[in-house]
Amino acid sequence: MRGGPLNHLLDGAPFAGEVTTAPQYRFYSIGDRFPGLHPVPDGGAPIAGELFEVSMEVLRKSLLPAEPPELELGVIELDDHRSVLAMLLRRPPVSYPQLIDITEFGSWSTYREGTR
Repeated sequence: MRGGPLNHLLDGAPFAGEVTTAPQYRFYSIGDRFPGLHPVPDGGAPIAGELFEVSMEVLRKSLLPAEPPELELGVIELDDHRSVLAMLLRRPPVSYPQLIDITEFGSWSTYREGTR
C-alpha cells in the first residue's frame, strides 16, 4: 500500500485508485506482516484496498518474489464487477501459523492503525 514498507517494489507503478472488493472475501493478517484475501461462499465482507497499474515485468521480478509463501496471485472481483489481480491465501488457509481474521476491520490500514 502507499507509504508501506514494500511500496518501493512497485517500481513507480501508477496508482489507479482506491477500490473495494465484492462482499465475498474474508481478510487475514499473516503474522502482522502481510494481508491476504480468501474467497468464501458465505460470510464474506467488502474489503477496501488500493489498485495499481503494475507491469508484468515488475510483478514477476519485484512483487511476487517478495510475497510470503502463504500467498499466491489470483483474481478477485471488485464491488463494481471488475476482475483484478490480488494476493490470495494459498489453500487451505487455516493451516498457517499466525493467521488472524481481520475481516471486521475492512482494510489493512484500519487494522494496522487499531493494533499500534
